[in-house]
Amino acid sequence: MTHDIKACDVLVIGAGPGGGNAALHSARAGLSTIIIEDHEEIGTPVHCGECISDVACDNLDLELPKNVISKRVNGIRVIFPDGTEKKLTEKGYVLEKHLFERWICDEAVSEGAAIHLGHKLNSMEKIYKEGKFSGWRCDGKGDNFPIEAKIVIDASGVAGICSRLLSLNPRPKVIAGMQYEMLEVPTDDYLDFYIWPKYAEKGYVWMIPKCDGRANVGLVTEDKSRTKKGLDEFIANTHFKDLEQVAPPWKIKGNPAFGGTIPISGPHENTYADGLMLVGDAAGFTSPLFEGGSHLALKSAVFAAQIASKSISSGDITSSSLAEYQSLWKNEFPPYSKILSGKSALFDLSDDDMSLMARCFPDEMSNMGPHGKLAVCFKILFLRPSLYARKIIPAMLSFGYSRAKYYGW
Repeated sequence: MTHDIKACDVLVIGAGPGGGNAALHSARAGLSTIIIEDHEEIGTPVHCGECISDVACDNLDLELPKNVISKRVNGIRVIFPDGTEKKLTEKGYVLEKHLFERWICDEAVSEGAAIHLGHKLNSMEKIYKEGKFSGWRCDGKGDNFPIEAKIVIDASGVAGICSRLLSLNPRPKVIAGMQYEMLEVPTDDYLDFYIWPKYAEKGYVWMIPKCDGRANVGLVTEDKSRTKKGLDEFIANTHFKDLEQVAPPWKIKGNPAFGGTIPISGPHENTYADGLMLVGDAAGFTSPLFEGGSHLALKSAVFAAQIASKSISSGDITSSSLAEYQSLWKNEFPPYSKILSGKSALFDLSDDDMSLMARCFPDEMSNMGPHGKLAVCFKILFLRPSLYARKIIPAMLSFGYSRAKYYGW
């Protein structure tokens, strides 16, 4: 059986936050846009903690509708191995992530984008007209293939489908995440992050409060074999032990636990090629310290749509025209190499060293400007000079670098 070839300016792979936003901004720019999603439903399964800060919303010019907001929150509290607590007061929202993703895609459709669910990309072939690169012929599983697109935006998440099909980038290093939704969880409307290596090696445990007393309680760890065991042990040994675990509202059947894998090696070397740009997790855009990725996915999607519109208008969709995309995200996104260096140093510390560092922080970390950081450094090194050789300074600074100029949690 043969099918008519569908043609568009922009084909977006994946209907998550990055894909939905890439389609929305592409369609708003007047580009004919198609989104394909391999799942039969947008927004499920949910893989992340579901939160976004005011800093991110302001940077994205994002006005959230009430129905996608689960809870208004005050910021982050970091809890170190000895129980020392430090706050980063920076308001924001916990979302109902599946509703948020559906809302963005609905907005894209309202601007003229088309969405095809249950479509899995299996192949990509370059198209040339009169010897000039003119786009991609994409084929796969689904009734609407094949699709010819001038530009493809890969928002396929950690799977990185275009990088795999085209051998564009190696597979990234990943960290495993898992969480439960729990009921009647006490909260003062802060997101709690426990840096407790005994439960989450080179990772952390979290409690993210939601409406009606619900909360996501989960962890990420590089020890993927211990993900569930570590989380269950944490719950059993803390004030969460007697609380009820339930399936989230979007999960109809199966184990109540949910999660996935998150890339942690930083941005891929190649985030663009002829007629192709990678956004969000597909590009390796997660914050290396706390693995947050929603803001980075949403903003990289904005950049990709801008460059797609500009390149299509100019008639040049080759890599030389799309190179500006990489310049845009590099100029704004957090300094990955510094955060990765600091994260490695942090997790090389003993629990006692980590807790000593924490006790030297002010109670409110958002007030720690350059002079405050210097004072903390002197205090740490006065109490334990040997920590200088163990790179305590990069470890401490990684908390500030994660926020960068425009980026909260």
